[in-house]
Amino acid sequence: MPVDELAFVDGALLRAVDAVIPATDDGFLRGDGIFEVLRVYDGAPFALQQHLERLESSARNLRLDLPVPASTLEAEIAELLEARGGTSFDGCLRIVMSRGGRRVLLTEPVPAAPDAARVCFVTYSPTRVLDGVKSLSYAANMLAGRVARERGFDEALLTTPHGRVLEAPTASLFYVAADGVLCTPPLEEHILASITRQLVIEVCGASERPVTTDELLRCDEAFLASTTREVQPIVQVEDRTLEAPHERTHEAARLLRDRIRAAVT
Repeated sequence: MPVDELAFVDGALLRAVDAVIPATDDGFLRGDGIFEVLRVYDGAPFALQQHLERLESSARNLRLDLPVPASTLEAEIAELLEARGGTSFDGCLRIVMSRGGRRVLLTEPVPAAPDAARVCFVTYSPTRVLDGVKSLSYAANMLAGRVARERGFDEALLTTPHGRVLEAPTASLFYVAADGVLCTPPLEEHILASITRQLVIEVCGASERPVTTDELLRCDEAFLASTTREVQPIVQVEDRTLEAPHERTHEAARLLRDRIRAAVT
């Protein structure tokens, strides 16, 4: 992480490289904690209230015996972003709250990602007890991405042992079904209630519909959506190439960007 990134740790402002928590914190030892990542455009955090509401929901569902101080977080976020450069900062903001009672805010650069993604299937069984929780327990997601890259792909698509496609490790999946409807797997499949996913549904009128690996391999268009990548076209699924023009993908990217621009300007 670049040394110019900053952090708030329990209310103290410091360089991100100097931010520490005790090694005894169960957030570190067991991944017992929650987090959110926001995009910051020209110093303005996008969808801050939605992220804080999901943080509070995650804390409640994880039985994290720690009140989420929304007003304190908002004040610290404003101070942190101003210290990071104010309107000159374009990047990400991470919020972490741990079982040990630690409150950490970090500024980060936007992760590098290809303009379009080549994806493959990685078998995965969702942990149902963590439904509604954006927890620090992300080892399975990170491993899925590494498995995909070992196979020569950019990203994984998590699939159940029965062949239902769920999402990517850090992004939601959208696809154009055989009847021409833009769809995304439903939350009932035990996937994350992504804020960007909901925005794409709203601006594009997408429908929730389960999809199997066989069905996705017959689709002509699909894309990933997340806070950091916004909309990213999928150009290959396993050995199937999805040819341009990706019209619905470009439309989704434009409509989402318009929503973001309207919110941060």
